Amino acid sequence: MAKRLRLDKWLSHSGQGSRKEVRDLCRQGRVLVNGEICRDGAQLVETGVDRVQVDRQPVCYEEFYYIMLHKPRGVISATTDAVCRTVLDFLPPSCRTGGVFPVGRLDKDTTGLLLLTNDGVWAHRILSPKKHCHKVYEATVSGNIPEDLTVRFASRIVLADGTVCLPARALHTDGQTVEITVYEGRYHQVKRMCAAVGLQVLSLHRRKIGALGLDPALSPGQWRKLTEVERELPFVNK
Repeated sequence: MAKRLRLDKWLSHSGQGSRKEVRDLCRQGRVLVNGEICRDGAQLVETGVDRVQVDRQPVCYEEFYYIMLHKPRGVISATTDAVCRTVLDFLPPSCRTGGVFPVGRLDKDTTGLLLLTNDGVWAHRILSPKKHCHKVYEATVSGNIPEDLTVRFASRIVLADGTVCLPARALHTDGQTVEITVYEGRYHQVKRMCAAVGLQVLSLHRRKIGALGLDPALSPGQWRKLTEVERELPFVNK
């Protein structure tokens, strides 16, 4: 559906700079709308109809971003931080000016699938406890893995502070590796659940959200946009 919006918003949202910077671009005669110089950032343009260029390079408007990132270790799931590198540092400027934010969070030392968007409704659907979008993790642990690990996770793990978790799935896959599937997003949940059965998590990697798996072609720090089909996969709980 076509959408009418101000030219300066179009340009800012598309990574051409702040509103003030794109207004300067207009005043300098560097912005073309349908082949004509436009010096007025307040001019209305229509998506899918009008052609916008900066320095004769086309600038396409994309209202919503849906991104899969392979989060590396040592990076925080935030939009800004005065000290640490954030997940947005891996994305192009258009994502930052477009209001992209991480959907939920992974701990600083946790790696794997992280989704980012500027679509608040879509993000809320994933994070809402009512949707029960499950997340699958691979944990490397220390300690003796209980023989009844699967039963204990399925029977509602009780955390050290008395919190009772929803039933979860745990499978001892190999050596000191455990695959854990949770249906809620409590603080440090996987690590705390493992601690409740005498295990310490040495490394943690998220592989899936719903039926959406991390693209194996993405190395840590790499990202790509989701396809239309992939956007619905987090809500497939099979």
